[in-house]
Amino acid sequence: MRIDSVHQGDLDAVKGVYHITCVDAVSQWQVQACVQGLSEAYLLPVLAFILSQFPFVIKGFHSDNGSEYVNKNVAELLNKLNIEQTKSRARQSNDNALAKSKNNSVVTKHMGYSHIPQKYAKPINEFFANTFNSWLNMHRPCLFATEVVSDKGKIKKVYKHADVKTPLERLASLSKKRLVTFKKGITLKDLHAQASEKTDLQAAREMQAAKAALFAMFNQPELRKRA
Repeated sequence: MRIDSVHQGDLDAVKGVYHITCVDAVSQWQVQACVQGLSEAYLLPVLAFILSQFPFVIKGFHSDNGSEYVNKNVAELLNKLNIEQTKSRARQSNDNALAKSKNNSVVTKHMGYSHIPQKYAKPINEFFANTFNSWLNMHRPCLFATEVVSDKGKIKKVYKHADVKTPLERLASLSKKRLVTFKKGITLKDLHAQASEKTDLQAAREMQAAKAALFAMFNQPELRKRA
């Protein structure tokens, strides 16, 4: 899995919330979360929650070389789960390109660029956990590349219409090849049953309605304090 954080703007030198993007490099199964800040007090509990949201066993954890992820406490958490930790090279953003691209195509697209105060981290996290993540993984299609080798031996990535799948559909195809180990108590049948509870359109409408309610909360005027 690849992980990265993206900041939701400053206002008058005050930091906004931080979004945590965590995505599996093979299936593109993605878990979004939100925290008030990147200190250990905020990040560690959310990081443990993110890891628990993946339906399959995670083998690797890759981040950039920021201290929020490369530290003793995160290493201890990953060691307990038997997850190998790796990091990107300094000043080499392409080492974590998938997570960074999701920041743009998912987080910025839906949450925008404007400053969101830190006090809204909890309701944003609830929106991600209760509505947004299931829509991402079970109803939103992603592009998957097919590698084609030219006559000169050059590898080129081609995106075919047949390769457009939701992360769940991709996970199902990997499972047929016995390339997925599901966590105890979770089966592919259960995931398909959850996805079939609503159509892609219904899931999208519910997500948009929940997002609109969330943004309405941001836009509520502050109540003036009584003298």
